[in-house]
Amino acid sequence: MYLARVIGTVVCTTKAENMKGMKLLVVQPCDKARRPNGEPHVAADATQAGVGDFVTCVGSREAALAFAPSFVPVDAAIIGIVDAAD
Repeated sequence: MYLARVIGTVVCTTKAENMKGMKLLVVQPCDKARRPNGEPHVAADATQAGVGDFVTCVGSREAALAFAPSFVPVDAAIIGIVDAAD
């Protein structure tokens, strides 16, 4: 699991059938101090995050499992919106 800031959106003309209606967002991984840490990438949104939100993400198999009941072909998923961090 890692922290990230949502910095943009992605629009797709074609998606895998079980990804229809799924929102894709561009996230910038961050450290605990909210400073950029790594390269931006696309993450599927399992919450209702928007541009500017500070979020928690998961990668690999955990990302694909965030969208039960069906397995979806994603490598990163937003699983939470951070309200506060100490």
